[in-house]
Amino acid sequence: MPHPDFELYDNVGRDADQIAAAHYGIATRDDLLRWAKRDAEPFLAQHPLPEQNLPSPDLGPYLDALAAAETPAQASAVTRHLLDAAEPVLQAVSDYLVAAARWRGQNRGAELESPPKMLMTAASRSLSVLAIADQADLASLRAAYDPAPTPPTPPQGRTAPGLPPAPPGTPPTGPTHGR
Repeated sequence: MPHPDFELYDNVGRDADQIAAAHYGIATRDDLLRWAKRDAEPFLAQHPLPEQNLPSPDLGPYLDALAAAETPAQASAVTRHLLDAAEPVLQAVSDYLVAAARWRGQNRGAELESPPKMLMTAASRSLSVLAIADQADLASLRAAYDPAPTPPTPPQGRTAPGLPPAPPGTPPTGPTHGR
C-alpha cells in the first residue's frame, strides 16, 4: 500500500525526479524530506536546534593575503593558516557523522553501501580535504625548495640515444657530399 501522502503524478509541471518516482511508484527526495520533517516536529519541539547556519569564516583576509603573496612560502603560510582555522570545524562535522553512523549500533554488520557505511565514508572524506590540501601545499614547497635533480646530460658525440660512442678514428656515418 502506498504512503497516504503520496500521489501519483501526471507529467504536467513535474520535474524529472517526480516523473521517475511516479513511474516506479516510489517517493521523491522532496516527499521523503517533507514526511520526515512532519514526523520530527514533536521531537524538535522538545529538542530545539539552532536555526542559523554554523558560522562561516571571513575569507577576505585569507584571499587578500593570498593575492598579495609573491612566493610559494608566502602562499603556503596563508594556506596553512586557513587549514589550521578550518580543522576544528571539519573535525566536529566528522565526529558528528561518525556518531550518526553509530547511532543505535546500526553500523555493526552493515553492508558496504548502507547508510551507516556511507556516513562513515563522509566522515572520512570531510577530513581528507585537510590531508589533500596539506599534500598540495607540501608539493608546492618541495617544487620551490627541493626540486628533483635534473638528469645528467648525455656526453657529446653519441650517434643515437642508448648507443656507445663511436671508436676514435672512425669516419662519420651518413650521407657523403661530393661523391
